[in-house]
Amino acid sequence: MNRSTSSALIERARKAIPGGVNSPVRAFGGVGGDPVFFQSGEGAHLVDVDGNRYIDYVASWGPMLFGHTDNEVVEAVVAQARQSIGFGAPTEGEIDLAELIIDYVPSIERVRMVSSGTEATMSAIRLARGYTGRDLLVKFAGCYHGHSDSLLVRAGSGVLTLGIPGSPGVPAGIAELTLTLPYNDQDAMQALFTEYPGRIAAVILEPVAGNMGCIPPAPGFLAALREVTAADGALLIFDEVMTGFRVSRGGAQELYGVTPDLTTLGKIVGGGLPVGAFGGRADIMAQIAPEGGVYQAGTLSGNPLAVAAGRNMLERLTPEVYQHIEHATAVLANGLVERARSAGHRVCENHVCGMFSLFFDADSVANFDQVANANSEKFARFFHAMLDEGVYLAPSAFEAGFVSTAHTDDIIQQTLDAAERVFASL
Repeated sequence: MNRSTSSALIERARKAIPGGVNSPVRAFGGVGGDPVFFQSGEGAHLVDVDGNRYIDYVASWGPMLFGHTDNEVVEAVVAQARQSIGFGAPTEGEIDLAELIIDYVPSIERVRMVSSGTEATMSAIRLARGYTGRDLLVKFAGCYHGHSDSLLVRAGSGVLTLGIPGSPGVPAGIAELTLTLPYNDQDAMQALFTEYPGRIAAVILEPVAGNMGCIPPAPGFLAALREVTAADGALLIFDEVMTGFRVSRGGAQELYGVTPDLTTLGKIVGGGLPVGAFGGRADIMAQIAPEGGVYQAGTLSGNPLAVAAGRNMLERLTPEVYQHIEHATAVLANGLVERARSAGHRVCENHVCGMFSLFFDADSVANFDQVANANSEKFARFFHAMLDEGVYLAPSAFEAGFVSTAHTDDIIQQTLDAAERVFASL
């Protein structure tokens, strides 16, 4: 494929924007080469600035549950834009969206809107510390919760893709307040709480990891985490920025039957527009200003355009939506493994409704170390060969892929046919 315009644009961008991108994973640092610049999307497809057409499995990193430029979402945004694109003041739509979230998500009794997932997790952690009067935070290696200072310790997403262990600019004193555990390791979790009794404010994790690839929780892991945090008086925070409304209408907590104290949300809540939210038990949320003393604010929080898009999307989340997505995800993930192994490649896959990852030279992947030991160089070659076949995957071995209702059986089959050709050539 000719992508000369994209190559010219990244050269121009590097003169104006650090690295030429506004989020590091877009830079193709994990796969090499120049990023693709896109100009339009429809359903399961994207078109780049050179006119090349791709089947898309990035879905704007998750929120395009109904595919790109979904007519109903677009109409909702346009209708709101004709009234106003923002007020910086309360609107009834914010209440409607909050009530939908509370109705759907088991843990949420009250919710506060913000403008990004990073804001949501940062605010939830401040709230947890304020509520418990404790300072220590526990996270899991390879999970990514945004780029706030406390959360860049052994993080996933772009931090993992670029091989950055932490980040300059994060004071050592702040980093020391974050304790890190291996994902899916119950024994390590129990040992940590034994070592720091009554000192941990909160444990935060992606209940299905998506920022070191798709890593489901091991059987009993989430339930054990719920038990140990409750016994210690620490709060349990599920970062469902990625999984919320994607793996089920009530998120991963509904899918696995484990209810945290606080939940952070994003992506689908805004129907593809920039948005975030955090919520949980009413007594905890009552500590947020202006009702309580834990300060959190955002001038554009609850932006009417994002609220309109999110309301439209959430109102359409039926069981049939998840049946379609779950089926398409399973067919795709299992089909990729079958074709790879038929061509002599050692691979494994993980998938949960709407999310999937393929790992090269690995038999199973359940934590950060196993992800890091998979063959990312072979993934990079697979990525570029699939790109040339017209299939756009996440440009990193450490990111999940996403499936939408727009991915029909025919589109999945086209993807598998392309993969069969690619595996034969690797």
